[in-house]
Amino acid sequence: MRVDPVTEAEFERVLPLIADYQRFYEVEDVSEERNRAFFRRFIFPSDDGLMLAAWNDEDDPDEAAPLGYACLYWFFSSTRAAETVLMNDLFVTPEARGQGVGRGLIDAGLETTRKRGAAHLEWATAPDNKTAQRLYDSTGAEQSTWLTYEIAAAAD
Repeated sequence: MRVDPVTEAEFERVLPLIADYQRFYEVEDVSEERNRAFFRRFIFPSDDGLMLAAWNDEDDPDEAAPLGYACLYWFFSSTRAAETVLMNDLFVTPEARGQGVGRGLIDAGLETTRKRGAAHLEWATAPDNKTAQRLYDSTGAEQSTWLTYEIAAAAD
């Protein structure tokens, strides 16, 4: 398996995984056009972040289907006064789960974080996503004590 930044030539092959990730988290209005416009900003090289994809290295690189993807966002920590990296998305296709794809994507995200000189790599998952939590616990990462809050910007 190889994990590389997603290029323009590979982007359309990764796009369906983004929709699958959204459906996993029960997003009701999955839009290919909106996803294409939003996630295009993370194609290598990018000032906003980086999309990584895992590929079976035995497949033809021009035709291979991705095994999974992760999307990294560059952001900042006020408490550390430093850049940090948020792994906002991590998704592995059902048929590739349990084969080290998720770990490979996390490792590549951590390597990217180190190369940028960022303070740390962080990510979150749903409280009921126990499968993901088992993987995350096995990496040596520590679960944060911070609670996350959200408020909608648009009035209902």
